[in-house]
Amino acid sequence: MKFVDSVVIHVSAGNGGHGCTSFRREKFIPKGGPDGGDGGNGGNIWIISDLNMNSLTDYRIKKIFHAENGQNGFKKNSSGKKGEDKYIRVPLGTRIIDIETNEIVADIQYKNQKILVAKGGWHGLGNTRFKSSTNRTPKKNTKGSLGENKLISLELLLIADVGTLGFPNSGKSTLTSMMSNAKTKIDSYPFTTLHPVLGTVKKKKKNFIIADIPGIIQGASSGVGLGIKFLKHLSRCKLLLHIIDINTIKKKNLNKIRYIILQELKNFNKSLFQIPRWLIFNKIDILTKKNVNKIKKYIKRKIHPCQKCYFISAKDNIGIKNLSKDIIRYLYKKNNIHKYF
Repeated sequence: MKFVDSVVIHVSAGNGGHGCTSFRREKFIPKGGPDGGDGGNGGNIWIISDLNMNSLTDYRIKKIFHAENGQNGFKKNSSGKKGEDKYIRVPLGTRIIDIETNEIVADIQYKNQKILVAKGGWHGLGNTRFKSSTNRTPKKNTKGSLGENKLISLELLLIADVGTLGFPNSGKSTLTSMMSNAKTKIDSYPFTTLHPVLGTVKKKKKNFIIADIPGIIQGASSGVGLGIKFLKHLSRCKLLLHIIDINTIKKKNLNKIRYIILQELKNFNKSLFQIPRWLIFNKIDILTKKNVNKIKKYIKRKIHPCQKCYFISAKDNIGIKNLSKDIIRYLYKKNNIHKYF
C-alpha cells in the first residue's frame, strides 16, 4: 500500500435546521397560541487521533467530508434533531493546516486528541420564541445558519523518539527490526526501504519509538533519491542514530562519509542538524577481530572525544542490547520521551 503523508481534504459542517411557524389547532381551543419549534444544530466535523493508523492513505481518494444537517423544527414545540457529527481519524503526528489562512490549526500528538475543524450551523428559532404580550400570534421564525466549509491540509510528521539515518544498505532497517517490533523490508539492493517504518522498543516497563527512513545520498536535500521526501519525519526525534557501514571506511575517509550526511541535514533544516546524533558503526561481523580493533583505533582518533559511538552487527545482534539500554537511559534521563503510550 502506498505511503501517503500529505493530503488536502474538503470539510463541510452541517447546516442548522430552520425554525417552524405553527399554531395550535385543537378542539375547543379556537385561538391556540404559537407552537413552532426550533431547528436542530448542524453537525460538527472533528479530527481525532488514532493509534492504529500510520499513514494518510485512507484520504488519498476520499477527500470530501460532510456532517449531517440539523432537522427543521416541528409543530407542538418540537425541536428538530441535531445533525450527527463527522469524525475524521488521523495518525499521531498529523498537522492540521487551514489552507485559506495558512494557519496551523493543531498538531495531533496525543492519543484520543480531538480537534474541531468545522463548526455546524446554529439552529433557527420557531415562532414560539417570538411570542410576547404585544404579539400573541407571531408568524416570525428564523432560518438556521450555514455550517463552515473549509479546505484543510493534513501533513504527517511521524512521532518517534529515535530516528535512523545513513546511506542506503548501511543496515538501518536491519537494526530497526532487531531492536523493535518493526517489520521492515530488508534486502541487499539500494533503497529497499521505500517509506518510513515505525517500531516500538520495549525494555521492562520502559519503551521508545524508533523510525527507519529510506537511505540518504548526496544531494538528498535538493531532491536526489528518496531522502528529501522523508527527512521531515525525523524532525520530532530527540536522538538520531547515524548508521555507517564500517567496511566503507577502508575505501573512503571517515570524515567525508560523515560530512555528506551532516551537510544534507543542515541543508534541509538547521533544527534537524542540531538534534543529538550518535555514530553507529555497523557490520563488524564481516571483519576479523584484528581489523575491527584497528579500525576502532582509527575512528577514535578521527572523532571528537565527546562523540558517542557504538560498534555493532545488526545482522548478528552484536551490541544491540547495550545500545538499546543506553538509548532508554538517555531518553528517560532527559525526560525526552513521548508520553502517549
